[in-house]
Amino acid sequence: MERPKVILKQGKEQSLLRFHPWIFSGAIKSVTAMPDEGQVVDVWSTDGKYLASGHFASGSIAVRILSFQPVDIDKTFWLSRINIALARRKAIGLYPNTTTNIFRLVHGEGDNLPGLIIDIYGDTAVMQCHSVGMYLARTAIADAVMQVLPETIKAVYDKSSGTLPYREKYNPTDGYLVGSESANTPCLEYGNKYHISWADGQKTGFFIDQRENRLLLQLYAQGKSVLNTFGYTGGFSVSALKGGANEVVTVDSSAPAVTFANRNVELNFGANAPHTGIAMDTFEYLRTCNRTFDIIVLDPPAFAKHSDALRNALQAYKRLNLAAIRRLNPGGLLFTFSCSQVVNKTDFRNAVFSAAAISGRPVSILHQLTQPADHPINIYHPEGEYLKGLVLSVL
Repeated sequence: MERPKVILKQGKEQSLLRFHPWIFSGAIKSVTAMPDEGQVVDVWSTDGKYLASGHFASGSIAVRILSFQPVDIDKTFWLSRINIALARRKAIGLYPNTTTNIFRLVHGEGDNLPGLIIDIYGDTAVMQCHSVGMYLARTAIADAVMQVLPETIKAVYDKSSGTLPYREKYNPTDGYLVGSESANTPCLEYGNKYHISWADGQKTGFFIDQRENRLLLQLYAQGKSVLNTFGYTGGFSVSALKGGANEVVTVDSSAPAVTFANRNVELNFGANAPHTGIAMDTFEYLRTCNRTFDIIVLDPPAFAKHSDALRNALQAYKRLNLAAIRRLNPGGLLFTFSCSQVVNKTDFRNAVFSAAAISGRPVSILHQLTQPADHPINIYHPEGEYLKGLVLSVL
């Protein structure tokens, strides 16, 4: 059966010739037959040249490209792409691995599968679909994951109810596509153990993208007092304690998250670990705590999800970093991050620079941080570089 053809306006094929994986609705001249939401379409230039194939959508991003070569989007396609993604993780030592079994298997555009996220937690793969096309293919994708990792993965969990567009039409329900919940395999990151709830937690259950940055904190933590803000389930807190911190405070506005953080600390270090969990807004805590720390971690949620919120977001980053700098002991370290995709590295650094200048304290950049290799950035899709971080020394 011939697929619908999307014909681009004159000159609008240039982004595809540079392998950008999105086609915006304004670039489309005509469609031979109106596709269904999520249907695979072929993209053609005005002068009749085949360009790419991808999932059709009725929003601003009209086509998410799956292939720049004519290909059937079938079982063989999904197996091939997921095998390639796994090979990348094997190359960096994430699989097999006896001390880390939490990693991202598929990272959307970075793995040439736009609209799809797959995270591995021990023997469970957790899938999130950000497009209808991927959601409609979720069963075939789950089957491919099971075939690619037959001795490791026992279950595939779909957590697309919060990420799928047009949810009212498709009424997505989170649940297991293959297998069921297992309590047999502990979730490990560099030997640290974690209770993770992919059913109830944020994203797929854990912020895997901070793995290498947590390890860096561990290297600096010996004998230090550490404040972990926006601490969620305590990833940075566990790493600080593993590194020998003499005190760790975890602050998060969510009481259930703080409970999880306490559980994860106890899982690794027992009930008497030098850890305090506080359910409180971070801005309010920094304003009222009346004490200082050797290391502070700022890992807030995205302050800007759209470009029209950028200005307010940058002001929020400036206020947050200034408040943290003022709570650092002389010679202290600030681990500060932004996961807002619309905030670029220059904008973020300028916001932190402004905070440092207002504080009047000498500040040096020790590390410039980003997302790890299992969250690859498609070089033709710079929008995929979302995580930015700095480690600052504050005198």
